[in-house]
Amino acid sequence: MDSALALIADPSAWLALVTLVAMEIVLGVDNLIFVALLSAKLPEEYAGRARCIGVGFSLIFRVLLLAGAAYVVHLTRPVFFLFRQAFSWRDLILIAGGLFLVVKATREIHESVEPEEKLKAAAPKSPAFRATVVQIALL
Repeated sequence: MDSALALIADPSAWLALVTLVAMEIVLGVDNLIFVALLSAKLPEEYAGRARCIGVGFSLIFRVLLLAGAAYVVHLTRPVFFLFRQAFSWRDLILIAGGLFLVVKATREIHESVEPEEKLKAAAPKSPAFRATVVQIALL
């Protein structure tokens, strides 16, 4: 009980909590934007269903990720070295997640900037329902 009271009185614990809440808000808004962009590309009759299914899967996926977060945090043992820099599994997971977001954001920006004539020739008008649901769940 004393350790819990000490944690409540610790300013660094409160700062960590505020930082975590701020990050969750920013990431939540970011996710909402991506979900809106992805589901807007589907035909109207499928967009709502894709959002519901995708967000449902993402909730389950997030709970599983949170359950495994403690394990991932401890994956700090170097797996390999590149140019005298050690890379652990945690580093590789973070790099992969960051690259996925950068690629996805770049593609979305490119599609919004590209003239419509080139877009129509380059890609079909609406993406597959399953692909959209999977992308929403992963985001």
